[in-house]
Amino acid sequence: MPDPAAKPDTAAPKVSFVSLGCPKALVDSERIVTRLRAEGYELSRQHQGSDLVIVNTCGFLDSAKAESLAAIGNALKENGKVIVTGCMGAEPESISSAYPDVLAITGPQQYESVVEAVHKALPPQHDPFLDLVPPEGIKLTPRHYAYLKISEGCNNRCTFCIIPRLRGDLVSRPAADVMREAEKLVAAGVKELLVISQDTSAYGLDIKYAASKWRDREVRAKFIDLASALGELGVWVRLHYVYPYPHVDEVIPLMADRAVLPYLDIPFQHASPDVLKRMRRPAAQEKTLERITRWRDQCPDLTLRSTFIVGFPGETDADFEILLQWLEEASLDRVGCFKYEPVKGAAANDMAAPVPNEVKEQRWHRFMQTQQKISTRRLKRKIGTRQKVIIDEVGPTVAKGRSMADAPEIDGLVYVGSRRPLRVGEIATVRIERADEYDLHGSAVGF
Repeated sequence: MPDPAAKPDTAAPKVSFVSLGCPKALVDSERIVTRLRAEGYELSRQHQGSDLVIVNTCGFLDSAKAESLAAIGNALKENGKVIVTGCMGAEPESISSAYPDVLAITGPQQYESVVEAVHKALPPQHDPFLDLVPPEGIKLTPRHYAYLKISEGCNNRCTFCIIPRLRGDLVSRPAADVMREAEKLVAAGVKELLVISQDTSAYGLDIKYAASKWRDREVRAKFIDLASALGELGVWVRLHYVYPYPHVDEVIPLMADRAVLPYLDIPFQHASPDVLKRMRRPAAQEKTLERITRWRDQCPDLTLRSTFIVGFPGETDADFEILLQWLEEASLDRVGCFKYEPVKGAAANDMAAPVPNEVKEQRWHRFMQTQQKISTRRLKRKIGTRQKVIIDEVGPTVAKGRSMADAPEIDGLVYVGSRRPLRVGEIATVRIERADEYDLHGSAVGF
């Protein structure tokens, strides 16, 4: 007598997926998931009961590697059949030495290798009448926003970073390919496109800004041209990971005109000339404070977010004081800060004396306290204004959303009270009534 709990032979093979790390890794995950879904695989949120698990790892920092290894161990414990991909896959021995039982290990961007490994472990059972995939692909983000990856890899050689070793040099997508993907996303209901890459402002350098045909015209693979074309789609366009090269100035008028959001994510990382030199940061010598002032003159409500590293090898008390003074003068809206971690293989590890952990901790707290006051001050200026807010989550009385100044998951929120039901993905006009250190609170106006 057959076991009633056993799966029928015709059941779709089931895959559980874990995606760790940055938005660029999330885009990789979406591509893998789209391919598998198109081939008839069923996706599951649970390891138990799935036929296998894919873990997309992050390998940028030691803490991220530890999280990835823990996720692999958990998947093996709960399921037993695990395929590993992502940045840690560039150093497979670090995974296989800890978990020799994983089925396969592939590196970042190796979508075909991942799918091939899945085929080997779990052959597909495709039914074209049942396994339908929307033309925009399978998204792991909510329906109303999506990440748009414009290139892979990076030509920079920052001494604290091993991403070029993991992901290779810059490889830009043709502008027409990017635009066609963006159009499909917008047609599927996406209201906000988050443009990402390792170095967005270097887009197209490797292909000499070659033009490709989109709609009825040629569009160059260049930062400003792509931003301008994306601005024609009628949705929010948010630019991430922009290095402060001189040509970035050209995008500010587009922001002032709202063709793209008045938002720049620029990873400055430090302000001390000596530290920046040891970091080998691109465009480190640009007069950033003067340019920030000029940007804000042209686009007064421009939001600037950035990330910084404290405790970089050789960072002195004087270097750190320069950073704090720069922070006060720059008055950035949103800031993240990391304590330096000696990533294996990073050139910075041996460049100068390491900063003691207790000093890193003290500097991190001082940095965050300084920036919190700045963020609070800048948010309070918005009280009494009306802001466009995209709604991410609705509740019985209060919805959560984000203004043009807020990227998902890394910036603040706007808590919105409303006399009418709000919908996820709706862009509402909100009167701001109060502010705290990181978030805004207000009420929806108009119907």
